[in-house]
Amino acid sequence: GMLRVVLLVGLLAGTSAFTGPAPMGLRAGRNAALKLNMAAIPKVPFDGVSVTGPSGATLPGDGDLDFLEAKPYYDQSGVTVNVAKAKNPLIGKIVSVQRMVGPNAPGETCNIVIDHAGKLPYWEGQSYGVLPPGIDPKKNKPYGVRLYSIASTRYGDDKTGKTATLCVRRATYWDPEMGKEDPAKKGVCSNYLCDAKPGDEVKMTGPSGKVMLMPESDPGVTYIMVATGTGIAPFRGFLRRLFGEATPAQKNFQGLAWLFLGVANKDALLYDEEFQVYLRQNPDKMRLDYALSREGPANKKGGKMYIQDKVEEYSDEVFDALDKGAHIYFCGLKGMMPGIQGMLEDVCKQKGIDYAKYMEKLKKAGQWHVEVY
Repeated sequence: GMLRVVLLVGLLAGTSAFTGPAPMGLRAGRNAALKLNMAAIPKVPFDGVSVTGPSGATLPGDGDLDFLEAKPYYDQSGVTVNVAKAKNPLIGKIVSVQRMVGPNAPGETCNIVIDHAGKLPYWEGQSYGVLPPGIDPKKNKPYGVRLYSIASTRYGDDKTGKTATLCVRRATYWDPEMGKEDPAKKGVCSNYLCDAKPGDEVKMTGPSGKVMLMPESDPGVTYIMVATGTGIAPFRGFLRRLFGEATPAQKNFQGLAWLFLGVANKDALLYDEEFQVYLRQNPDKMRLDYALSREGPANKKGGKMYIQDKVEEYSDEVFDALDKGAHIYFCGLKGMMPGIQGMLEDVCKQKGIDYAKYMEKLKKAGQWHVEVY
């Protein structure tokens, strides 16, 4: 309780950081809050990675942030894809790599900021490709592109329009026979990124995808965002755009942003500190629901609370919102979708709705957005 309050004061004080130096008193308060914030993030020893967590919440502050906007800002006709291709990738530079989960989280997830020098502009919801260095022993040729959803707005976390943030979980393989992780089977690209050091060059392609773009022409739209793990990435970009930057999108937004995030436990939550700030600042425009599968509470059948169980708890409101034109987004491991679809089918049965027709209607209206990997 106490820590949260002090942090909020610090973050509010920090709003002036974007518009010039803060008065001394505020600055001292902010530094104290930052120290507290640092103390609250567990220090986890890891080679070459400073454990400071991501850049934290951003608040709109004064003035306008609009130098990367279309005219009008919601006109998506100029959205580009595949500016950089695998044969001629853009060489970006690593700005920072930070572990962002606590000691009891399964696995390691890192917040990775990359400098693209403004040469690879993107819209919220798009992805970048990364080409890991080296030769794929299976094919005896260079590794192919791995796609990562971008976790920042088009302006980047520093609002210069020159960086992008990725949220990457280190992929490891536990060998039951060896009784330990088999380093030969670890994910090539995720480990390359999580091991990267500031200044390292990284070969990038993209941006790719238009399926996860935001329908900003309707400022009253409801966004229902359903994420598991690092699938949070595009939605962090959405929430920063809606609540964290002084863009026309933020100023005009009158709808609802409703995020469902499924992770194993509290230590595995991603970007929670900043989401809590947006929630406190915009209680009538944002909702936040977490499913912590290993920590509980249990689902209605007494089993683990997975993402589909959490969405099902609110199925009446979700279906009502979809009937009124809400857009629903899914991002995460592809294993999340069968559970989600099974749950939606069950709810349709209870409501006497033809599931296949219902899904077809949502897709036809462009209200259904899925990016799973």
